[in-house]
Amino acid sequence: MNARLITFLLAALVWSSSTASAQPSSTAYSPVVATKYPRRVYWGDLHLHTQCSADAYSLGTRHMTPADAFRFARGEAVKTETGQPTRLKRPLDFLAVTDHAEYLGAFFHAGKRTPELLQTSVGARWAGYLANGEDRKLFTEFADALVGRGAREDSRLPDFFKRFVWRELVNEAERFNEPGRFTTIVGYEWSAAVDGNNLHRVVLFRDGPENTLKHIPYSSLDSIDPEDLWKALEGYEKETSGRVLAIPHNGNGSNGMMFADTTIAGQPLSTDYAARRSRWEPVYEVTQVKGDGETHPYLSPNDEFADYERWDKTNIGGTRKKEPWMLEYEYARSALARGLAHESRLGVNPFAFGMIGSTDSHIGITTTTEDNFFGKFVSSEPTVNRMVTQMAPGFPVPGSDFAASGLAAVWATDNTREALFDALTRKEVYATTGNRITVRLFGGWDFSPADVKRADYAEVGYSKGVPMGGTLNAAPRSKAPVLMITATKDPDEANLDRIQVIKGWLDASGKTHEKIYDVALSGNRRAASNGGKTPLVGSTVDISNATYSNSIGAESLDAVWRDPDFDPKLRAFYYVRVLEIPTPRWTAYDAKRLGATIPSGVKSVTVERAYTSPIWYKP
Repeated sequence: MNARLITFLLAALVWSSSTASAQPSSTAYSPVVATKYPRRVYWGDLHLHTQCSADAYSLGTRHMTPADAFRFARGEAVKTETGQPTRLKRPLDFLAVTDHAEYLGAFFHAGKRTPELLQTSVGARWAGYLANGEDRKLFTEFADALVGRGAREDSRLPDFFKRFVWRELVNEAERFNEPGRFTTIVGYEWSAAVDGNNLHRVVLFRDGPENTLKHIPYSSLDSIDPEDLWKALEGYEKETSGRVLAIPHNGNGSNGMMFADTTIAGQPLSTDYAARRSRWEPVYEVTQVKGDGETHPYLSPNDEFADYERWDKTNIGGTRKKEPWMLEYEYARSALARGLAHESRLGVNPFAFGMIGSTDSHIGITTTTEDNFFGKFVSSEPTVNRMVTQMAPGFPVPGSDFAASGLAAVWATDNTREALFDALTRKEVYATTGNRITVRLFGGWDFSPADVKRADYAEVGYSKGVPMGGTLNAAPRSKAPVLMITATKDPDEANLDRIQVIKGWLDASGKTHEKIYDVALSGNRRAASNGGKTPLVGSTVDISNATYSNSIGAESLDAVWRDPDFDPKLRAFYYVRVLEIPTPRWTAYDAKRLGATIPSGVKSVTVERAYTSPIWYKP
């Protein structure tokens, strides 16, 4: 008889004999339920737009409602704005619909000729544009407001209309919220820009309608200064005893302003500023459809994987070309390093953020895999010409520049608003560029190689160290940080190529440094010595047929890694990057399925990845 079967039968016999005489106990036997730490990762999108966003509506998203977005995210089939049927391979666990606070719902209600809007002069004007086929004027008004040219004086919407729209959106989120199964998070986007330089933040609430309906979304028409947004969020918490946070995104479109050394008013960063920014903005959206924000080849010339989904030609408004000096103040890795320098001077790190991904889709659907990518605006839904179609009027970004990214991965105790929000605030979250790579990271001083092989390695991680988002303080004598890392492939996607540790530190003279360590490699490879590059395990991509094979790479990788270059006197951070084997990019799928021509210079192969939130070391 099979040994495993014998073990099973003996265990069943012991269980039946013990339960037959067992008496009810006041202490429940359920250690899994009783654990206080997260046991699973939840997948979702925290940045999505529908017809209620003024830019989405004016550029063609007329029918995709928040309800459609929630239905699609929880696994239902929907038809896109252009009538194409689509469905996710697997439902998401959570979704935040985050339409722009600027003119929130107004263009949609103008088209609908909603009485609450038509009784305002601005609503009547917008309804007239639509009735006369002058839709372009709608987009121009919105774009002017967003890039810092200012809104027309007669474009202020009264509070009663803002409350009317906000009530609709909050109630719709509440209608689809199913704690434990599918969570909807109430939110919106504050879309400030200074002369076209992106400073956008997504605002998310921990609360339901009992609190959120007391709030009116704060927009860039109220102020373009993030500090004023933080004041508004602080006012919300004081009024309601609720919780709220903000998530910056697209620093790559800020032309050096997202992580600048000065405030909007031009003042040097202060301790108070650093504390408030750290308080209100615990995470950063590091990857999405408008490019990847981890790092840039100019900043990380020794990182062969830095050149990923770049969008670095101009600011978000298309008003000024990119200059090399700006890049240092736009990307997550350099910001994390510069945060150490600020902390050494101010005592608080303004850039101690975790990392997530999301989509920023403006068509109401979250599609992040390369073989099911539906773009950002209606113009970039699948057609034979979408690679060469520009993003929006006056903004010459071709569809081929869009990235099929990304997802927010959250290690939470449950799939509820409260648990997901709490995980964001403690930064136990990470980003992927679209696939569901499962990554876990712990930092401590005493992990052994045997720990990562244990079935209860996560419990060991929490008991002997801190998870991603945590901080290690004051190194014990003669010890260096030890990271325990596990990574598992998305079961429906590609195998893994490697696990890397990205380290940044501040030396005694105040200069920042970075170094990349290959800590786990598939294919029985050894890391290159003397700073050399370890090549990819290979490539099985057949571009002409848009296929690949999982005959290379690994289904899972793990590592227990001790920092060999540790100096206990120096501030540092560590985060993990996990790379898949090469796979076809969405452009290759378009070429195969639609007969599209891939323009010269446009990539047709990609290497999907995950970025964890860091673990910091403080002397």
